[in-house]
Amino acid sequence: MAPRITLRQLATFTAIAELGNVTQAATRIALSQSAASQALQELERALGTRLFDRSGKRLALNDNGRAFYPKASALLAQSAELESLFESSPVQLSLGASRSIGGYLLPQVMAGFLAELPESRLQLQVANSRDVIEALAEFRLDVAFIEAPILHPQIQLTPWTDDELLLVAAADHPLALAGQVTIEDLTAARWVLRESGSGTRVTFEQQVLPRLGSVDSPLEISNAEAIKHLVGRGAGITYLSQRVVQAELKRGELVRLDSPLGPLRRTFFLALHIDKYPTAGLRRFLDYAQSGVV
Repeated sequence: MAPRITLRQLATFTAIAELGNVTQAATRIALSQSAASQALQELERALGTRLFDRSGKRLALNDNGRAFYPKASALLAQSAELESLFESSPVQLSLGASRSIGGYLLPQVMAGFLAELPESRLQLQVANSRDVIEALAEFRLDVAFIEAPILHPQIQLTPWTDDELLLVAAADHPLALAGQVTIEDLTAARWVLRESGSGTRVTFEQQVLPRLGSVDSPLEISNAEAIKHLVGRGAGITYLSQRVVQAELKRGELVRLDSPLGPLRRTFFLALHIDKYPTAGLRRFLDYAQSGVV
């Protein structure tokens, strides 16, 4: 009879894959170092292949290990779900979001979800869309929400909600005082833009830049709050999400310009790894996020 793969072997494998060290992995899963080493040897013997490249005490997944990791993680997730099938367990998830979503939209969703399940634990990592997708691809996140359709072979994108980017400036900016804005005005203006890789920048490059031809030496800022302060003090003009500038528009710190390009609309996306097993907790959060978005 062929050797059987056990859950202990899978737990050992995934812990070593994530930590790169047998001793640290053994501590995480409450095994001795020798027991963890034996479990890995038994798993590799059962599979008939090595799963790691070894360099001293450091273990790194080889191509076989990278292919096996998502499957092993999915089986462990299903096992954990079976164990808690009849329990009312709090949800524990690692969420990722691009900056506009993570700073202004997703916290509202999280707060509503936690009001229903107050013992749940939700961790949120906020970065630009490209970095969030990379973290999701490496299974460091359970689910992510991004502002632009950044394609990745291991990531599935689903439309989540709509958004509009507004052209804004300080109330005393020449374009605000002029009333009417032309494409030539936009081409000649100083722009304050999000950094490359952000969803807002991707939308600008796809929908605005082709119609302007080029812009002259834009300022690149990775933080929407900093962009709002700079633009509010007359440093330039920008496109930002309506959710990001809503408060500043009400207070008169920024004004919306009548763009000759018309409305600049986009879609926010929900992103999942194609091999991610949807546990009951993850499904519950996704259902709430789909229904509770504002």
